[in-house]
Amino acid sequence: MFLASAWLFLFLRGAAVMAETAPPPLRVGVVGLAHGHVGGFLGGGNLVPAGGLLHRPDAELVGIVEPDQALFDAYAAKLHLPAALHFRSVEEMAAQAHPSAVLVFTATSEHPRIVQECAALGVHVMMEKPLAVTYKDALAIQSAAQGGKIHVLVNYETSWYRSNAAARALLGQGALGPIVKAVFRDGHEGPRRIGVSPEFLSLLVDPKRNGGGALYDFGCYGVDLMTVLMNGQAPVSVSAVTKQLQPDLYPLVDDEAAIILNYPQAVAIVEGSWNWPFSVKQMDVYGRTGYAKTLDADSLEVRRKEAKGVETTKGGEIPAPFDDPLHYLAAVLRGEVAEDNDVSSLETNVTVSEVLDAARQSAQTGRTVALPLARQ
Repeated sequence: MFLASAWLFLFLRGAAVMAETAPPPLRVGVVGLAHGHVGGFLGGGNLVPAGGLLHRPDAELVGIVEPDQALFDAYAAKLHLPAALHFRSVEEMAAQAHPSAVLVFTATSEHPRIVQECAALGVHVMMEKPLAVTYKDALAIQSAAQGGKIHVLVNYETSWYRSNAAARALLGQGALGPIVKAVFRDGHEGPRRIGVSPEFLSLLVDPKRNGGGALYDFGCYGVDLMTVLMNGQAPVSVSAVTKQLQPDLYPLVDDEAAIILNYPQAVAIVEGSWNWPFSVKQMDVYGRTGYAKTLDADSLEVRRKEAKGVETTKGGEIPAPFDDPLHYLAAVLRGEVAEDNDVSSLETNVTVSEVLDAARQSAQTGRTVALPLARQ
């Protein structure tokens, strides 16, 4: 009896200490509800492995900026959100709700303005990919972030894939030898065929708001991962081909894209599509002594030159805070990790924007585009 009581005392004491030392929940605001990924971030899904913003103890939703009252009301009814969460502007939300950071779910073209507003208020930003519709916009975002001394991060679903983490680790450990080639495949049936919301579709099929179609929507994934695999190195040139295989569905933007990234000692092929029979997010990394091919979010195929046959395995558990976007955001803001050249970092994604801009130019002109682009 005494032993049981002693254990109970120690357990309660430990729990109390943990409660005292655990950091307070991250105060988070949301800007925009048009981007379809916002539902997953709020309610939960594969975008946030540790759980949606409304159902976790480490983060608190303190406000939502959305100019479309009907759109806010629709989300409020679906997710039981109080009307008091609704604000007219970032400035109003910052003054009344005091978020430490905002999650941005708007058209990509709106990112520079939002970052500039947040930088002036000292509010950090995490946005859904991609960073910008042009390299010029990416540089404006970078300048605003530096001037306001805020963190700007970009979220990709694939950043939290166990398979990608395992492949990156194998390459980093030298288990595959130096990288010589990588192939990235990201796509699905297309936004119309999968039935995205009208407000999300309207921005995806607008070249001014989205930068392009499949080229920007899915090409950014591979360019982001390759930039990290190359330790931040940008390619020396970019070549791209885009197609409109379904012009009746997407008359203003491409729905198929293939990009070739040329490095001094490596090459990458990035494929983005709105024409595939189902969703695909895969990465093949070839080194001089082996390869790793991710099959889905968890599984990968590995083959080494000295080994017999192919090994199919699962990626291991990813330690926090690298397992979830909100874990990562909080850790960056607390100074526990330096984003440096990581998949979410501003530095990496400025390079991604430069490459995508070059790819768009290449597809339009039929010519290879040399990097770096002019810093306008």
